[in-house]
Amino acid sequence: MKLKIDSNSIKFKLCLYFILFAVLLMLVLWLLQVLFLNTFYQTMKETKTKSVAESIEHAYETSDLATFVEQVAQISETNDMYIYITHVEGPPFLICGRESSSKDYTQEMLRVRNEMELKHRKSISLTLGEAGNPRRTLACASHLESEDKPEMIAYIFSPLWPVTSTIEILTNQLVYVTAISLALALLLALYLATRITLPIRNITRSAGRLAQGEYGVMFKGGHYSELNDLADTLNRTSIELEKSTTLQKDLIANVSHDLRTPLTMVKSYAEMIRDLSGDNPEKRSAHLQVIIDEADRLNQLVIDMLSLSRMQSGAIVLEKSSFDIWEAVEGILLSYQLLIEENGYIINFDCPSGVMVDADPQRMKQVFFNLINNALKFCGEDKTVNILIKKKGRRVLCQIQDHGVGIPEDELSHIWERYYKASSNMVRSTVGSGLGLSIVKEILSLHNTNYGVDSVLGEGTTFWFELDVAAK
Repeated sequence: MKLKIDSNSIKFKLCLYFILFAVLLMLVLWLLQVLFLNTFYQTMKETKTKSVAESIEHAYETSDLATFVEQVAQISETNDMYIYITHVEGPPFLICGRESSSKDYTQEMLRVRNEMELKHRKSISLTLGEAGNPRRTLACASHLESEDKPEMIAYIFSPLWPVTSTIEILTNQLVYVTAISLALALLLALYLATRITLPIRNITRSAGRLAQGEYGVMFKGGHYSELNDLADTLNRTSIELEKSTTLQKDLIANVSHDLRTPLTMVKSYAEMIRDLSGDNPEKRSAHLQVIIDEADRLNQLVIDMLSLSRMQSGAIVLEKSSFDIWEAVEGILLSYQLLIEENGYIINFDCPSGVMVDADPQRMKQVFFNLINNALKFCGEDKTVNILIKKKGRRVLCQIQDHGVGIPEDELSHIWERYYKASSNMVRSTVGSGLGLSIVKEILSLHNTNYGVDSVLGEGTTFWFELDVAAK
């Protein structure tokens, strides 16, 4: 396992991205506030001037002259515009605006009126002044018509030149704003980059320890949910790797021990037949039986290991069906009849007939077989095993009890593991593959059912599991 993250490179890139973002933001601000401000300002002025002209037209149509004069004066003052209203053929009627006494717009009014007559339009707007002239003016002319009032023309003049000085002021301000923004962006980038890369550096350091085989190392997250999720995932990975390594070591040690003993027996008795009992039919038969028994034990170990591996890898698919659990268990108990007769074992079976369950019948027979075998190994001096099956609503509870020495409470959670041997059960009357309970666990897990074990030291152990009642 190799995990290498260059936190310095990440930090540099984050800082660079922050700086580029700040530069881009400043560039947009410069474009809007300096290069495009003149065009934007003129467009807004044109829109506003046309709106003022329409307001004056409406006021002239709907108000008397005294009210109209007041409204025009208010419009001029509010919008900072020079308004000149004159009769179509006659003297001026109204002049409003701060430049009304300091500037003569006679030539401009004449130009606008000629342009309006030339184009035969009721209203028109023009920009007066050359393109390079900083003191340009926006002029608008509009006919005023009313049923009870004479026809007039309203001229509206709005200067555009304040924008030039405004741009100069904004340019000077933006120089300082840009410098301050870039400095703040750099400081913020360094802070955020450090805040992000520090937990990444810690995770990288812990990953290096994990890569060197230091399982169980804990990863610490950071200030962000993504880093916390990464740390949690790596913590689970570290724990699982530690468990896997421990299990692998135990598996190799236990399998090596379980394989070595029968292989040694096979070899030893084969040598005895060759050297000592080859000509003695009675001894030869006894020695051959030992070889056969040990070969059967090896075969069972291999079968159990293959079966468990297939279940854990998901290669086995359950074939559920409805079957009578009483008949299934009765069939299993027939194989123990010889053991009961010759060795004095007692197996009590309590189950109502006709209880139909929904499960894989072959796998459930394997569960009962392994649990009954386990109970017989540790049943105690009374050699009694109880099998209790009872219906509880939509579930069927199955229990296998023995009266042996029991299992310590702190070891109950480990008995389902491969090759685990409880400390109170170190001496066994019979020898198995050590995989029986692990196989039981996998089968019951595939059935997605509840199962467990209850034990009291000196009184015995009860393994239990539940099955679904078959639908009628």
